[in-house]
Amino acid sequence: MDTPKNCGHLTGLLLLCALLATLSETRASQIHYIVLEETEKGYIVGNISQDLGLKPRELTEHGVRIIFRGKTPLFALNPRSGSLVTESRIDREELCAQKARCLVNFKILVEDRVQLYGIEIEVTDINDNIPKFHAENLEVKINEIAAPGTRYPLPEAVDPDVGVNSLQSYQLSPNDHFSLDVQTGDDGTRNPELVLERALDREERVVHHLVLTASDGGDPRRSSTMHIQVTVLDTNDNAPVFAQQIYRVKVPEDLPPGTLLLTVRASDPDEGSNGEVTYKFWKISEKQSPLFQLNEDTGEIAIAKSLDYEECAFYEMEIQAEDGGGLKGRTKVFISVEDVNDNRPEVIITSLFSPVREDAPQGTVIVLFNAHDRDSGKNGQVTCSMQDSLPFRLEKSVEDYYRLLTAQILDREETSDYNITVTATDRGTPPLSTEIHITLQVDDINDNPPVFSQASYSVYLPENNLRGISIFSVTAHDPDSNENARIIYSLAEDTIQGAPISSYVSLNSDTGVLYALHSFDFEQFRDLQMQVKARDSGDPTLSSNVSLILFILDQNDNSPEILYPALPSEDSTGVELAPRSAEPGYLVTKVVAVDRDSGQNAWLSYRLLKASEPGLFSVGLHTGEVHTARALLDRDALKQSLVVAVQDHGQPPLSATVTLTVAIADSIPDVLADLGSLESPASPGDSDLTLYLVVAVAVVSCVFLAFVIVLLAVRLRRWHTSRLLQASAGGLAGLPASHFVGVDGVQAFLQTYSHEVSLTADSRKSHLIFPQPNYADTLISQESCTKNEPLDISDDSRFPIEDTPLVPLRDGQKKIK
Repeated sequence: MDTPKNCGHLTGLLLLCALLATLSETRASQIHYIVLEETEKGYIVGNISQDLGLKPRELTEHGVRIIFRGKTPLFALNPRSGSLVTESRIDREELCAQKARCLVNFKILVEDRVQLYGIEIEVTDINDNIPKFHAENLEVKINEIAAPGTRYPLPEAVDPDVGVNSLQSYQLSPNDHFSLDVQTGDDGTRNPELVLERALDREERVVHHLVLTASDGGDPRRSSTMHIQVTVLDTNDNAPVFAQQIYRVKVPEDLPPGTLLLTVRASDPDEGSNGEVTYKFWKISEKQSPLFQLNEDTGEIAIAKSLDYEECAFYEMEIQAEDGGGLKGRTKVFISVEDVNDNRPEVIITSLFSPVREDAPQGTVIVLFNAHDRDSGKNGQVTCSMQDSLPFRLEKSVEDYYRLLTAQILDREETSDYNITVTATDRGTPPLSTEIHITLQVDDINDNPPVFSQASYSVYLPENNLRGISIFSVTAHDPDSNENARIIYSLAEDTIQGAPISSYVSLNSDTGVLYALHSFDFEQFRDLQMQVKARDSGDPTLSSNVSLILFILDQNDNSPEILYPALPSEDSTGVELAPRSAEPGYLVTKVVAVDRDSGQNAWLSYRLLKASEPGLFSVGLHTGEVHTARALLDRDALKQSLVVAVQDHGQPPLSATVTLTVAIADSIPDVLADLGSLESPASPGDSDLTLYLVVAVAVVSCVFLAFVIVLLAVRLRRWHTSRLLQASAGGLAGLPASHFVGVDGVQAFLQTYSHEVSLTADSRKSHLIFPQPNYADTLISQESCTKNEPLDISDDSRFPIEDTPLVPLRDGQKKIK
């Protein structure tokens, strides 16, 4: 039997042999190979590496691979030998059916060049199929009155091979009544017919057995046989006649199984069994036969299985009607299948270049894919689209190939990966679409330096900290990834007071934690300024700096220091004078103390801790001035002892004490006399000696006082000049007392003469008062001991004394300007 041209396997052939387009502007030339069908897997078809101009080892390096559109790949690349080999057994009849020339086309992609080469393989036929009849046995009923020369068509044998390997001849077994005649149709098919050569006689012989042999022309030749049983019937002079010689029908491919397609009808005017007609398929291919069913009694043709336009668009068959007397009639049925939009577009990703560097130039190819639809016409026309919000664009290349390219420079820190949805939609009604989801990873480059969380850092650390203590942690963030985001911290090289910064603090390079290597002293320095550097581990490395200031906070770790009065020495008796005529409130002396701390820790307060005569003296809480609390009485002892406590305001508070000796007398001789009267009586010679000593001491004291005043005046002038230059810088307020220069000279003077100095380390205003001794009978004139020159302190002295008026003195005292 003949096989229709447009069958299911033919559609598969068309899909397998569809031409793929190249991505270059010009088409690549076809590379042609020839291979016999039925070759085993691994058969070498040709040397593809040589034809591509590549060495075998370069196939893998260049990403050479086959792009084959079909369910099963037929060929593969051998990367070792560079050969194109068969991937599975190849059946030419399955690929190309009855086509004279069977060609298989596919593409070879050189991926790194994004270039396609066309490959055309011709599959040649071998004689691997036997001519085959639709049935092994055939019964032919012939009326005995049939005239010689009557022809009876016989079923055709089908051979899927082509050329000489196809069906070539029929042969009938020798007999006395029949001969064989083969008619060649317009399409080249050979139709055997049984010719009655001699009249039959049912009474002579009822059944005749014949053998029909069909042979091809292959080497070796193959053949098959069909047994024909000829039954001789009684007279039946009317054969069934169909209403139409040809039945045509068009049906959509989506009809469900069981749907009635058409009804063929044949009429027979005979009566009885000779007029009863039955229908059967006379000529139909093996692949078409399961798709249709024929009702033998009614002639109704229905769908047995779903039709598929993409597999076969046209079916041709013959229907035979036979009456009870053995007479037959035939008609042809043509069924055209109309395409419906029942196939969604197919999208095949050919190449995916992921990850892509974030600095890839605009227009870089990301994805290469193929979009096609098995339907035909508008139902098979495909358009592709994607989201508008993504930095990519679709570009159609050749035929049904598309490229996805970058539309702008990517930024991994903004988006590290993209989920791209490409929608392929056909133009059918209703349209069908297919979505593919592509995940694109963006590869990082080191394009971002580390960034600190703050523009600058201020850190506060109490003094006297433990060595090795964690002070602070700096944090920098790098939006890059992996090594490009791994941050290393370091300190910029610098020195503090001649020593490198690294000897004071240490910075953990991994965590950014700052540690103290020393126990800091607020009185030594107040702050440390440093630069912290953060660099990543990328190539090349990027870095950034930030300023960090470590402020040392003061703690109350210094007790008040008594400057005046000092302990008695060779140059000072340590005795303060108070005249007996002193009124209440008379300034006897002043306790001068400083505290090396600052702020509240340096605020001092004074109080009288102990007195030999309670209620006689009082001490100013904030000034340290010792005043008489009442008038002196004759009963009051000549020598009074006072213990004054000086305490700061730190937490916890620290204090110091000083013992004052106050002598009640109107003059130095009285003091000496009174002090002498307290001892055992001395000889007259001793009294003269004492007088001389007192006079000598008074003279020396006046000279020394004049020298000190001149010295202080000079230094005070220099200090005042430097004070004006440093006024904008905040002066010398708050400097610890340990930094003062020139205090020792003042202390030497204060040890001998009563004066008032009120100093605090945190105050900008201090007062220096030198009250004159109140002598009743002075051995040296007061004028000789007084200088009206201003008192200066040199610029290297760090007393916080501003250019302010001196504190006015009480009666009996003279202010030193």
